[in-house]
This record gives sequence, structure tokens and C-alpha cells, in this order.
Amino acid sequence: MPTDAVPPVPPVPVRSVPPPTKAPPPGAPRRWRQLALLGGLLNVDNSESSVQSVLFPALRASLGLPLAALGQLVAASKLAHAVAGPLWVALARRWPRKNVLAVCCGFWGVWTAAMGLAQNFVQLLVLGTIASAGIAGGGPLVNGLVADLFDDADRGRAAGVLYGIAALGLGITGPLLGLLSDVENGWRYGFFASGTVQVVFGVLILAFLRDPGVGARDGAGSGPAAVARLTRAQFRGLLRNRTLLLICVQRLTTGQFILISFGVTFLVDERGFTNATASLVTPAVTVTYLLGTFLGGFVADRVHRRHPRTGRIAAMQTAIVAYAVVAYAATQIDWGPMWVYMVVFGLVGGVQSVNPGINRPVVMSVVLPELRSAAFALMLSVEAAGWAISSLLVGYLGDAFGLQTAFLWLAVVLMLANGALVTLLYRPYVRDAAAVRSELARRAAATIGGAKQA
Repeated sequence: MPTDAVPPVPPVPVRSVPPPTKAPPPGAPRRWRQLALLGGLLNVDNSESSVQSVLFPALRASLGLPLAALGQLVAASKLAHAVAGPLWVALARRWPRKNVLAVCCGFWGVWTAAMGLAQNFVQLLVLGTIASAGIAGGGPLVNGLVADLFDDADRGRAAGVLYGIAALGLGITGPLLGLLSDVENGWRYGFFASGTVQVVFGVLILAFLRDPGVGARDGAGSGPAAVARLTRAQFRGLLRNRTLLLICVQRLTTGQFILISFGVTFLVDERGFTNATASLVTPAVTVTYLLGTFLGGFVADRVHRRHPRTGRIAAMQTAIVAYAVVAYAATQIDWGPMWVYMVVFGLVGGVQSVNPGINRPVVMSVVLPELRSAAFALMLSVEAAGWAISSLLVGYLGDAFGLQTAFLWLAVVLMLANGALVTLLYRPYVRDAAAVRSELARRAAATIGGAKQA
């Protein structure tokens, strides 16, 4: 059975294709400004989960909830992501991407604000699930736009900057949210503020985002009409892409996200800090996360240039194993004062942050331009399902045995197994990336030949 991202095509000599240029094509938007806007959008979309995670100890006390309730909230949110993400991508095939993005990640913020009105756990769960269903469209659509703004040589750096900006808000708002824990019903104000900022960003997306067109940086720029060429046969080819499927398995079985959801609660329950003090770990994590995304994307691009066949996969595997080591240090050793936890949790954030600058370019390089948003919808949906499962497990294991034991198995042992799994990616990645390069070269040669005949 073929495993390539596209049907086999006759080989095209590389010499027949003009080398890609670093500068954007004429009329293209200023890509770094557009990237900053997209990063800001992901930033405010993450604020809903930040309020939930940082203020859960206060929310738990207000509504009388067990620890497992946080796992259920996160799981419901991520399952909504898994279902709704592909639906938003389908809508973006029929309507302009920027309009769909403004609705799902911007104006949908009214549901985030409504979470502040919840009077019990059921209401909070329902409103949170609806809010997450909208935010689910952001990841696949934004990653598709980034692939159309940057060529393959710069996509690692671009993805690093994108997710660095997205993380910036947590470092700024984390301590502020922690202060709200000392205010009566302060968690409600957190949701109100988060939803309001999301709506504001919806307006900014409509006003300032310029869609470069699908495939604009691959020599196949045919504008938004390219999405219409998505056929059932092409989508079946996407599902036969072994690199993409293996990455989906890797994301399904990752335990990296549980420290994001349960880190502050861990410091409150297991180490005895107050909610306000425990939230001080978020700016430390954000600083190292920012450095990791910027440097990680840059280093990943350099490694890819030197070792185009295996560099990105080796970098991904190294980062995963390193995460398991620092996660053990952060969760299995009682360090005492908060400043030490800020350092070790900062190391966790720094190691985790290099992943977007690696796995996003991997997906971009093995999938054709018109299929990238669909590919990211699939990957992020599976990732969300894995996040939901791990969150439920942490919640129940935390209630039964304590969060420290839950973290040992899901953030350390599982991640070591996850790193071993990545070994299976080396061979299919080389094959699938070569298939995409060959198809893009064929299209570019056909375009040049058509232009000469005209």
C-alpha cells in the first residue's frame, strides 16, 4: 500500500525549478507582522484554559469540587477540540479563512465570558465545552496560514516565534490571575476578561489579517481557490501518509500537557503553597518557553539544513527524552522554596517549547499546501483527544494516589516511551517529504511551461 502524501509522479529535475526566494512574493503581506497577529490570537485563545488551570484551586473552593473535576473540565474541552477542529477547517474551504478565524477564535469569546456566570459544575462544564469548540479552529487554520507565509527553510523559526508569542500572555496574566484568587469570586472576573479580549482580537483579525493564499510560498500559489481542489482521493492520500499518522500516534500518547493543566494545583496540594504563590511559577515558565520557542525554531532550522533527511526527527526525539528528565526533577523532588520550583518548572517549559518549531514544519513538509489545514486539524484533534485522556487519568490518579505519583507515570515514564516511538518516524519522513517536493516541482515546471506557451 502506498504511503506517500500524494500519488506517485514522474521525477522532475531539480534544475528545472527556480530556487525559492527568501523575500515574500510581490503583493504578499508583511509576513512577520502577520505572524505576530496570529500569535496574539493564539495567545488570547489560550487564556481561557489559563484561567481554568491557574484559578482552579479558588474555583474548586467556590463550587466545592474534587480534584478530578479539573481533569473532567480539561477532557471535555479537548474532546470538543477534537470534534470541532475539522469542522472549522471544512468551513474555511467554503468561506475566507480570515472570516472563519475571526468567528471561531474571536467572537466566540462570548462563551468564554459566559463561563464566569456558571453557578455549578455542570454549567461550567457545558459552557467550557462550547467555548472550546470555537477555539478548536485556531490551531489548524493558523498553522496553515503560517505555512503559506514562510518557506520550508524558515518554518521552524516561524513556528517558534508563533508559539512564543502565544505563550507570552500566560506569563503576563498568570500572576494577575493568581491575585484574583484572593478576591471573592475572582475566577469569574478572569473568565469575563478572557472572553472580552478574545472578541477584541476577532475585530483585529478582520481588520488587519491578509491571507497570502494557499500554497503561496511553495511555488504553487493559486490563492484561496486552491482549497476547492481538495478531493476525496487526495484526502485518502492524506490518511495514507505514514509520517502524519505516526505523529498523530505520538501526539495521542504524549504526557507533556498535564503539567500545563495541573502544575499550579500540584504546587498547592503537594507542596503546600497558596494559590497566589503557586501562580508565580507561570512567568518563569513563560520566560523559558519564549526562549525555547525562539531558539528551538532557529536551531531546528539549522539542524534541518545540515541534515535534511533526519535532523528534525532527531531533534524531536531528543526534546521528548529531555522533557521526561526535567519533568522528573520538577515533580518527584521536594525542592523547598518557591524560587527553586520557578527554576525547575522553567526548565520544563523551555524543553517543551521547542516542539512546535519541530513537529509543525515536519507536517508542513510532508503534506501538500491545499491539505495542510486538514492535516493540522487531524493532528491537533488527535492531540486534543490525548490531552483529554491524560487529564482524566491525572485527575483520578491524583485523587487516589496523589499528583506526584500521577506525574511520575504520565509525565516521566510515558514520555520516555513516547521518545522511543519517534524512532519509527525516520524512514517514512524521508519518503513522504520527497514525494511532496517532487509534486511541487512538477507543478512549478508545469506552470513555467504554460507561461512559455502563452
